Amino acid sequence: MRAARRWVGNHLILGLGLLILAYTFVPIAIVVLMSFNDSSKSRNVYKFQKFTTDHWLHPHGWANGIWDSVLLSISIAACATVIATVLGTLAAFALVRHRFAGRSAANVIIFLPMASPEIVMGSSLLALFVSAGYGGHLGFITILIAHIMFCLSFVIVTVKARLAGLNDNLEQAAMDLYATESQTFRRITFPLVLPGIVGAALLSFSLSFDDFIITNLNAGQRVTFPMYVYGANQRGVPMEVNVIGTAMFVISIVIVVGNEVVRRRQEKALAA
Repeated sequence: MRAARRWVGNHLILGLGLLILAYTFVPIAIVVLMSFNDSSKSRNVYKFQKFTTDHWLHPHGWANGIWDSVLLSISIAACATVIATVLGTLAAFALVRHRFAGRSAANVIIFLPMASPEIVMGSSLLALFVSAGYGGHLGFITILIAHIMFCLSFVIVTVKARLAGLNDNLEQAAMDLYATESQTFRRITFPLVLPGIVGAALLSFSLSFDDFIITNLNAGQRVTFPMYVYGANQRGVPMEVNVIGTAMFVISIVIVVGNEVVRRRQEKALAA
């Protein structure tokens, strides 16, 4: 009895963690399952009828505008990710490595987009665009600006955390060995910060691709993938939506695993 209690005590946290992780992945598992569902005989797309690969091999739903919305979401997410990552990385270096007037206030302001409800931020950006004369020209550019605005904070916070955890002994050692500042940055600092930058970029892309509330308020006549799903839900979601969701999930897992493998190889190389 005592041994059983000891075993439960030693494995309780692990068991709870696995249960929470399983609960988190239940919706994803349903999306993956439904991407192979033949629901042509039922309007209830989340009732499994019969296994089929037609939605993967012959995506008939592309003709309904899904592909256009996916391309728009990918284009906006890619542009917003690049711009927000560059600006956020520069801002993170400035906040961590330099002392200037207003630094403390800037650190507080960075968290405001992350802490503000999306409906507040979306309506504020819409008011800004209308007052600037873009009320009748909402579209790709306004969505892009809005996405950069809320992705920027996440990039800065992520890269700042990576910079704050760096040991500056390697940089000092490189400069003691007569490396210039630019050489030290290229050979030491940037490779060490790169995993944080990549993580921030992946997070920005996910947030941008997934956003609905802010996008819906500033999209005008353009329809992104989340907006398409919301509209299609009124008449029945095509199975191709689950296909796209599954594909994005698999791609994300591959990128994350690949990044982790590269990071571990770099750590082993530095340790050697």
